[in-house]
Amino acid sequence: MLANKIKVAYPVLLVIAGLIISSIPNIPVIKIDPELIFIIFLPPLLYEAAWAISWKELWKWRRIVGSFAFLVVFLTATTVAFVANHFIPGFSLALGFLLGGIVSPPDAVSAGAILKFVKVPNRMSSILEGESLLNDASSLIIFRFAMIAVATGQFIWHEAALSFLWMLTGGIGIGILIGWLFMKGHKFLPTDANMDTILTIVAPYLMYIAAEEVHSSGVLAVVSGGLLLSNNRHRFLSTSSRLRGINVWESLAFALNGIVFILIGLDLPEIVSGLEGVSISSAIGYGLLVTAVLVLVRLLSAYGAVVVTLIARNFITVADDRNPGFKVPAILGWTGMRGVVSLAAALSIPVKLYEGGPDFPQRNLILFITFIVILTTLVVQGLTLPLIIRKVDLPEYDDHLPDEEAEDMIRRELAKLTVQHLSDNYTELLDKSVFLQQVHEKWKGKIEKESDIKLSSETKNAYLKLLDAQRAWLIEQNHDEKQYFDEDLIRKHLMKIDLEEERILLIH
Repeated sequence: MLANKIKVAYPVLLVIAGLIISSIPNIPVIKIDPELIFIIFLPPLLYEAAWAISWKELWKWRRIVGSFAFLVVFLTATTVAFVANHFIPGFSLALGFLLGGIVSPPDAVSAGAILKFVKVPNRMSSILEGESLLNDASSLIIFRFAMIAVATGQFIWHEAALSFLWMLTGGIGIGILIGWLFMKGHKFLPTDANMDTILTIVAPYLMYIAAEEVHSSGVLAVVSGGLLLSNNRHRFLSTSSRLRGINVWESLAFALNGIVFILIGLDLPEIVSGLEGVSISSAIGYGLLVTAVLVLVRLLSAYGAVVVTLIARNFITVADDRNPGFKVPAILGWTGMRGVVSLAAALSIPVKLYEGGPDFPQRNLILFITFIVILTTLVVQGLTLPLIIRKVDLPEYDDHLPDEEAEDMIRRELAKLTVQHLSDNYTELLDKSVFLQQVHEKWKGKIEKESDIKLSSETKNAYLKLLDAQRAWLIEQNHDEKQYFDEDLIRKHLMKIDLEEERILLIH
């Protein structure tokens, strides 16, 4: 509530709150089993993000999203690995890659919370959302290989390449398969809205665990399965299931994110107490050094992406062949706040190298550096990003129609469709039904409010089919790449239709 009041991203205040609470004497230390961190938090958060993102926008900006989610993450992890190996005593290259895999993915929640308070071009928010959906997978693949290298002391390239290929293809395949099975289950089982909501909560956990059990990417499984189900939600979920599911998932994701950011602050005393042989000042210095590397690599990558796009437009069709200038890459480069995934990865490092073996090398220093990176990027970048966006005059793009113009066009087209649909399909019923006459007149703009009247089953069915026709038109417009409607606007109108359908179903 305070974050909304003072227009600051809530993750920033939650981390600070956790720090303040952790400094209170005799506060119990919260410990979470490292093996449970990913299982508890990652599947639902990734799944909710996959349902929220626009597949159309993700596909449109696939090249830059893919480059940031994979190439930039690998470049960042590699740079951190060599810097850590060179500047931090006792850090092998494998430990450097482990740290790089942990801190390389930016956090979507933090960026999304900040962008609530400032207006940026739709393309920028789409790129950030798409990147954050996929970069977790690439960073955790690096993390997994680095863990193996640290434990075994060796890294076999051809085995790693085959394993990497399986993690990608296996994760995506398992996610799509389980998503398809859930889609059929929703459609053919006698579920109600409550059961549908429970199934959507079970789905990401099943996708993640199934993929991890066969050593593929659980993250990619959840993302691919979530995108499949999200893109087909109107085919297998009822109106009430969609409406109720949205409310449940928004609250669940908010609660889980809140818990994780509080944990970041609360965990500091235990991390500090575990620093052995390294002074606090030195550990903070290492953390700030790694943070500087992350910011610099992301800024350079943002400008590098512009250069590559300007060159590539001469050979292939790109999403936008205009020169974006220096402002957009600067903002994109400054949005690299770290958060949930980095903390979960760091906390998931086992205490022992193997069961009954020695302690995992540099575990607490890695945790502390991760904490410093998260805190610094959240506070410094999180507080300055809105100011920078307001100061920088970002260009206006024509990716989508202006909201008012798009709203007017959608209303006008829906009105035309409604009047035409009623006239073509229900001429006789239109003469007999007062309700449908009122609907007909309403959409022609001649009345604003229906009377509270009883409906016959025939009239109700006719109106429900009309709503289906409106819904089908909106979905068709959303899938049409030539249309310039923002998907958020389409979803808003789809929700209005869902609400109207619920209202009609309650009329006896």
